[in-house]
Amino acid sequence: MAEAKTKKATTAKAPAAPKATGSKTEGRGNRKTQDGVVVSAKMDKTVVVAVVRQVRHATYGKFIRKTKKFYAHDEARTCGVGDKVRIVETRPLSKLKRWKVESILTKAV
Repeated sequence: MAEAKTKKATTAKAPAAPKATGSKTEGRGNRKTQDGVVVSAKMDKTVVVAVVRQVRHATYGKFIRKTKKFYAHDEARTCGVGDKVRIVETRPLSKLKRWKVESILTKAV
């Protein structure tokens, strides 16, 4: 039995694309974002954001509201209690802070 040896087709590699310059967040992939309500703004440049989500109970099927609090960095100190904000994941800034305030969606009255 003679087995025919086949040559693998070689493909030329395309040159690597130059790295993007400009904004700091380019090339870092997709970051997680969450919307929530500011529940505390007493700390210096830090706000506590409560994010509410609904999950289905595994056995009974009823939807349950779960709340999680995140510490977020607010550099300009513009957030107040009751504001709806969008937070974005970032590098660790302190022991508990891993999020940054991206924008204020609605201000509290």
